[in-house]
Amino acid sequence: MTDHRGTFVWFELMSANVDAANAFYEALLGWKPQDAGNPAMKYTIMNVGDRGIAGTFGMSTEACAAGGKASWSGFIAVDDVDAKARRIVELGGAVTKGPMDIPGIGRFARVTDPQGAPFLIFKPVPPAGAVPATLPSSTHGVIAWHELHAKDWTQAWPFYEELFNWTKSTAVDMGPMGTYQLFKTSAGDEIGGMMTSPMAPSWLYYASVANIDEAIEKAKQLGGKTMNGPHEVPGGVWTVQVSDPEGVMFAMVGPRK
Repeated sequence: MTDHRGTFVWFELMSANVDAANAFYEALLGWKPQDAGNPAMKYTIMNVGDRGIAGTFGMSTEACAAGGKASWSGFIAVDDVDAKARRIVELGGAVTKGPMDIPGIGRFARVTDPQGAPFLIFKPVPPAGAVPATLPSSTHGVIAWHELHAKDWTQAWPFYEELFNWTKSTAVDMGPMGTYQLFKTSAGDEIGGMMTSPMAPSWLYYASVANIDEAIEKAKQLGGKTMNGPHEVPGGVWTVQVSDPEGVMFAMVGPRK
């Protein structure tokens, strides 16, 4: 059985206009929306082929009124949500929601690291909450990379290292921008990078696309905006940071053809 601990296993978009958001990502990334059948709230599962990889839901009226912002969030698998939540607080992070159960799916908590970057920790409950086998990272529409923008990545690193048993891999010299530190899970899979950034502390998620230039043009046609890039990165692929029509930041990675 695959050990998913320390791996991003799910992603969620909270949107003020979820129907429009679903249509944008379906047209851009080929995601197929499927109603989750949750009687308590409208929740849409976004599929790549027959694999669910993300969910979308609408912001509450209260959240909108309070100035809440649409955003993407990532779920990291752990073996004990409550114990990890306590440890996050001990390490200087915060728990902003939970721990709590999603009946039949799993247990989660919404948290932040010591510099304020938000994410979620999650323990699935099989079979409904079982994590499916990972699709190849080059598959169009898969979330293939996870990037931490930190006030100081060197200070953020020990938190994640202890919490998820991540290890450093390649360190890329970006000149005046400093070091881009790649990292691996305990299983040896390289899944992301960290950098010191002027952005607010946050995780940025990269969707794999078959053709980066076509994807950039498609995003523009659908009402998105190019924020940074495209830039060539090791491996013969290109990356671009974009925002969807609601202003939510995400990124894409893929070849030029």
